[in-house]
Amino acid sequence: MNRFSVIYLLKRQYHPIYCSTHQEAEATLASLLTQADHKPIGIYDAKTELFAWEPARQRQYDKASIEKQGKLGEQINRIVQALHHQELVRHSPTNSLFQLLQAEEA
Repeated sequence: MNRFSVIYLLKRQYHPIYCSTHQEAEATLASLLTQADHKPIGIYDAKTELFAWEPARQRQYDKASIEKQGKLGEQINRIVQALHHQELVRHSPTNSLFQLLQAEEA
C-alpha cells in the first residue's frame, strides 16, 4: 500500500507520487526540489491524514496567522482528496456487460 503521497505542481496542475515509506516520500520530495518545472508542495500521510509542507512552504505556513493556516490546511486536504478520488476512479474496474448480467441473475 502507498501510504504517502508527494504532492507537486506541474504546469499549474497538482499531481501525486505515491510512496510506501516516509523515507521514500522524503527522497522523492528532495528530487522534485531539483527539477525546475516541478514545484513540490509536500507529503501527505494517508494513515494519519496529516500533511507536511516542503521546507520553504513550511516556513511560510509557520509565519501565517492561525486563520490563514486553517485555510491552507483545508485547501491542501481538498486537493489531496480530489487526487485520491481521481486515482481510485482511474484504477477501479469497469463493469462489463457480462458482469452486469451476472449481477442481475444473483
